[in-house]
Amino acid sequence: MTVQVETLDKLERRITLTLPADAINNEVQSRLKKLSRTVKADGFRPGKVPLSVVAQRYGFSVQYEVMNDKVGEAFANAATEAKLRVAGAPKITQKEEAGEGQLAFDATFEVYPEVKIGDLSAAEVERVSTEVSDAAIDKTIDILRKQRRSFSERAAEEGAAESDRVTIDFEGKIDGEPFAGGKAEGFQFIIGEGQMLEQFDKAVRGMKTGESKTFPLQFPEDYHGKDVAGKEADFLVTMKKIEQQHLPEVNEEFAKSLGIAEGTVEALRADVKKNLEREVKFRVQAKNKAAVMDALVAAAELDLPKALVESEIERMTQSARADLKQRGIKDADKAPIPAEIFQPQAEKRVRLGLVVAELVRANNLQAKPEQLQAHIEEMAQSYENPAEVVRWYLSDRQRMAEVEAVVIENNVTDFVLGQAKVTDKQLPFEELMAG
Repeated sequence: MTVQVETLDKLERRITLTLPADAINNEVQSRLKKLSRTVKADGFRPGKVPLSVVAQRYGFSVQYEVMNDKVGEAFANAATEAKLRVAGAPKITQKEEAGEGQLAFDATFEVYPEVKIGDLSAAEVERVSTEVSDAAIDKTIDILRKQRRSFSERAAEEGAAESDRVTIDFEGKIDGEPFAGGKAEGFQFIIGEGQMLEQFDKAVRGMKTGESKTFPLQFPEDYHGKDVAGKEADFLVTMKKIEQQHLPEVNEEFAKSLGIAEGTVEALRADVKKNLEREVKFRVQAKNKAAVMDALVAAAELDLPKALVESEIERMTQSARADLKQRGIKDADKAPIPAEIFQPQAEKRVRLGLVVAELVRANNLQAKPEQLQAHIEEMAQSYENPAEVVRWYLSDRQRMAEVEAVVIENNVTDFVLGQAKVTDKQLPFEELMAG
């Protein structure tokens, strides 16, 4: 039988499906008979419930189930015969008019678009790279030292200085009135580490234990507390304790405390450099991948299937609800989340997915087994037991699917960079890590 496909719009199609009514009725009767062998009903022994009782109780649901199955099967066969790539689930509606002994349905659906990728040699991509310098290694070691720092109380006559940990009582007022969050007792912070607003940080420097001080503070216009943003407050601060910071020396003992087997400073620096280079590599890859994907989408022409966009919006909405629930938001599953807030991002994701899929298909950029293995082993190197991490990935299909997606994206990135007009840019280490 030749399937007649009607074009309704750019991607929208319609097929009329015809099914013999007898086939539907026979299947319904067959399922009801099977159900009667196990169904329970008051006044009847199991397996002895009359078919009429079973039909009265379950007939509608079985009829609905059979119709879904048969229509779904007919649609799948018709789509296969017509060689259609269906995007999303079809919308099925029963037609009032049909031939004698027949049931007719209209299946309206979308097909995947034709993706046209332009000349990639005309695409412009900025490719960044970053070197791990001695300064970056020094900064990382300083962070490791701060993680293992200790404090000792300063003498009473000594004032608070940079890197000291201070314990204070404070109260802030705006126009003479206290405000929410403007008062605390026994509050601790470290001077010079950006934990407090700069004006507050500077005001406590030089203060001695037991000393009190009043000073004005101007809250920034973009301050996270909207009630005080842009306003000026007067703060009364009392210094309760001042503790001087002590950082461990970078020596063999420090190296051993970090698990460096050789126990030397040279080995410590080599280990830090190796870890930083691994992190830099992944961050550089991510930045270059994003630049490539933007260029790839800009070079492609395609129509977006509404069904795929709606599906992505639904997925993003469910993810948002799950996030709200994890944060302890009450009735997160009922929270009103307008679909339109996800529309631009959903369209971007669907468009990118279709373009990448076409480029992969056309240029044989699928992930190879050796690439998957190499990527997993590289990720595992940052863990204490790499072999166990490798087994953890290999033992789960979902995790392997995630790895495969990353490897494919890397293949696409390398392919496009090999075709496009590439401008190389050296990105400072600090800028890369901050991004």
